[in-house]
Amino acid sequence: MADLKKSQEIKIRKITQLYYSRPEIQKAMYNFCIGREISPRYFEGFGKRPDSFQYPADILNLAKNGATSFHCSEELWSDPLQISTDMNEKQTKELRKGWDLLIDIDCAHGMEFSILAAKAIVVSLNQHGIEHVGIKFSGSKGFHILVPWKAFPKEINGIPTANLFPEIPRKVVGYLRYYSEPILKSMLPEDFYEKFKTVEIKKGIKCQKCNEVADIYKQVELYCKFCRRGEIRKFQAGEQKEAYFCPECKRKLEDINPREFYECRRCKINSIKEPKSFVIGKEEIDLYELMGLDLILVSPRHLFRAPYSLHEKTALASVVLTKEELENFQKERDADPLRIKIKNFSPDAEENEAAELIMQALDWAKSTGFGEESGIKASGKFAEYKPIKLEGLTEEHFPPCIKKILNGVGDGRKRALFAIMNLFRSIGMEKEDLEKRIYEWNDKNEVPLKKGYIHAQLIWAYKRKPIMPPNCKEFYRGIGVCNPDQTCNSIKNPVNYVIKKNLGNKKEKNKN
Repeated sequence: MADLKKSQEIKIRKITQLYYSRPEIQKAMYNFCIGREISPRYFEGFGKRPDSFQYPADILNLAKNGATSFHCSEELWSDPLQISTDMNEKQTKELRKGWDLLIDIDCAHGMEFSILAAKAIVVSLNQHGIEHVGIKFSGSKGFHILVPWKAFPKEINGIPTANLFPEIPRKVVGYLRYYSEPILKSMLPEDFYEKFKTVEIKKGIKCQKCNEVADIYKQVELYCKFCRRGEIRKFQAGEQKEAYFCPECKRKLEDINPREFYECRRCKINSIKEPKSFVIGKEEIDLYELMGLDLILVSPRHLFRAPYSLHEKTALASVVLTKEELENFQKERDADPLRIKIKNFSPDAEENEAAELIMQALDWAKSTGFGEESGIKASGKFAEYKPIKLEGLTEEHFPPCIKKILNGVGDGRKRALFAIMNLFRSIGMEKEDLEKRIYEWNDKNEVPLKKGYIHAQLIWAYKRKPIMPPNCKEFYRGIGVCNPDQTCNSIKNPVNYVIKKNLGNKKEKNKN
């Protein structure tokens, strides 16, 4: 066995030096890793940290010294070499300049289901207006899905988004797990349940708020009939219950009125207090486990395999794919180091392309309590924003960017919809008028959005409290409608502009 392991190691070492000597491989890996912490992997373990590539040729030099693969961070740093475990939170935030959303899919039950899970996530991102998505094979049995930093708004509730790592990406991944489950379910083969008869997959009653399978508990009254005293306790199903004794007479307490109930550990609710929050009597398979989304990957300084790095166990390359290639991916064929073609894992996204995803993920996280167990809460002056009512409001009160959007747009239709829908709701526009204006706007677009998409966005919005539209300048520049006037210089959000213009007109009328 030792001889076989040694021969495999020699074989991989020969492949790595040949593979990493290719200039196009060095260039692709180097370009992606600019601003990232990197660490080479050797047979005996990882190399020193922190480290970074200074030149493309560093990759081959490390391979010559025994490196078999290379791993890099989701976080983007102004200088990765300055990272230290001794840094406090403030120093870390000053050094971190951004982060990518990186979703790790690794299904233990085969590549067939890894592909389906990856497709479900990509479809979910597309449905949130994100078209620029990076997809790559992990090198073994899964995939990495990436949304680049450029796609995210650079400020959320007045806080720099770069400082909201890992809170924001964790919430986004949690939301995508919830959102993509029915999409994945629709993709499963007809014989799925037959295939998985022998596989232990988590089953149970689902929480209707977050879609997580709830835990089963028993609530019992522990009673002493001699002293007429008792207490209520809960025990998880299958847990071995210890004996409890009366503090007065020391006799063993009797169990009376046992009651089984369900409790969601994420939402902190149970079927006793909120029975309608659980579909009682309907047991389902938890597909989250099958999807294998690795939330642990969303953590400070966590590394993942760099694009086009080899995998030391499979000798396959972590190759970048298109959506079309994902459909029929065969790792032995498509990840062969001698046959790969270079593609960009971090596509050139549009500014704020992921703004809609962020807003809906935060809304979902707030409504379900996801992330609250670690003290992550919505913050900023608009966290509890309520709609305002303005009298005598007309389109003349709208900022130039909104007026330009209402005349119809070419690119950025979904982001434009997100902006005007939330502006209209924030200023208290009635539902009937709001929908009429939005559909009229859509007819003016060069290529109108599908009415079904608009309808779905409106339904989602109506179920939740109004939120502010994105702040000025950067978001609206991204869709080519930012054309500021004098009033724009003193405000940060379209809602503020409307209020200021509306109040200004009232003052003028009162003077006259």
